[in-house]
Amino acid sequence: MYVTEKISSSEAMRMIEHVVKESEKINKPVAVAVTGPEGELISFLRIDGVNAASAVIAQNKAYTSARDRKTTREMGVYMREKVSPPAFWGDMGITGFGGGVPVFQNGKVIGGIGVSGLSQDEDERIAQAAIDVVFVPLLPGKV
Repeated sequence: MYVTEKISSSEAMRMIEHVVKESEKINKPVAVAVTGPEGELISFLRIDGVNAASAVIAQNKAYTSARDRKTTREMGVYMREKVSPPAFWGDMGITGFGGGVPVFQNGKVIGGIGVSGLSQDEDERIAQAAIDVVFVPLLPGKV
């Protein structure tokens, strides 16, 4: 039997709750999606007032970061440097917009989070902050 570790629904909701708090602090709406390691949606929220396109983009960011095990910003750099559009992957869900971050636990990707509606830098900052709140990063030298 093969066992896959992934973000639980309660962890996904805690991440989304943190994104909502960050959104409220800056008084700007966002969309946020959390997926498992295969890119399948676990949880999603579109805050009132966010652009409709942000809903799809947030889901694509979470999907891409989980499946490709890197940030969507890194994917975007790769796409531009190698002149490889998202269609290169044969998967219309792949995106290179910053704001998607994989979630690692014990050296394995257990999911991804995507935030959309702000600048790519701000989307990525909020996504990483949500990961850090739920999956407290280890300090160097700590086990």
